[in-house]
Amino acid sequence: MPSTYTANSGIELPANGEQSSTWGSTVNDNMEIIDRLTNGVGSITLSGTTHTLTTSDGTVSDGQYKVLVLGGSPSGTNTVTVSPNNGQHIYIVKNGSGQTATFTQGSGANVSVLANTTKIIYCDGAGSGAAVVDITGSLDLGSLIVSGTTVTSTGAELNILDGVTATAVEINKLDGFTGDAADLNYAKDLRATGVTTSEFDILDGLTATTAELNIMDGVTATAAEINYVDGVTSNVQTQLNTKAPSSSPTLSSPTLGSTVTITGGTQSWTVTAAGTNLTFAYNGTNVFRIDSSGNMTAKGNVTAYGTIS
Repeated sequence: MPSTYTANSGIELPANGEQSSTWGSTVNDNMEIIDRLTNGVGSITLSGTTHTLTTSDGTVSDGQYKVLVLGGSPSGTNTVTVSPNNGQHIYIVKNGSGQTATFTQGSGANVSVLANTTKIIYCDGAGSGAAVVDITGSLDLGSLIVSGTTVTSTGAELNILDGVTATAVEINKLDGFTGDAADLNYAKDLRATGVTTSEFDILDGLTATTAELNIMDGVTATAAEINYVDGVTSNVQTQLNTKAPSSSPTLSSPTLGSTVTITGGTQSWTVTAAGTNLTFAYNGTNVFRIDSSGNMTAKGNVTAYGTIS
């Protein structure tokens, strides 16, 4: 009676009474197969766009490896067909080929292992309708450590990122933000009114209070007009009250300097107080003087009881 073989791994099962004196070779081959099934790491070279991963009965073959390290230089996505389609297998696949490797066994589902990624896959061996399942796609992990860092987020928290299309740079714009959803919605509503970022920046550094800003309510003066008070250090009205009008001034009790100049058109009179004298000059020429005793000196004639028109 001929030997039979295990369905999944092709281990030879010699019939009773068969292979007398030749069992050693069969047993050795079977041990090699078992070694591959338990701890074997096989380098699989891919080329082109297809590859067949075969498990041969009674013979050491690539399909018996536990870990598949894909390499080579495929020309594009490579379809790896697991043969035969009635064998059940669990593979750890590390894809270093530089291209996507798609594992198939029948007309059922396939699993694609992207370049530079690792997956654990299961081939169900269901014949022509066989499917390949991604075991890592539904692992229930008590804890997850990525690059030495334990992930503390729950599945629900991680699922918040599902569908997020923002980049890391865009997400980092929220760094330091302490507001809530209402604050963000307020900013959205402001933007809807047409307020621009540049207009917001105008407020950068503002220290005025609401009451101080309200002082401007109703002001119609222009910036140029407001700038007229630049440099004013005291009450403007008080200063104006001490000034005589330029036309027909009334000097009731002003405090003047030693010289007062009065002009009109091209004429200029200067009154100068010096010592005990008060001197009047017309266009720079002294024409009249009076001293503290009442003595008067005139450059021209003195007319008494005359008429002044």
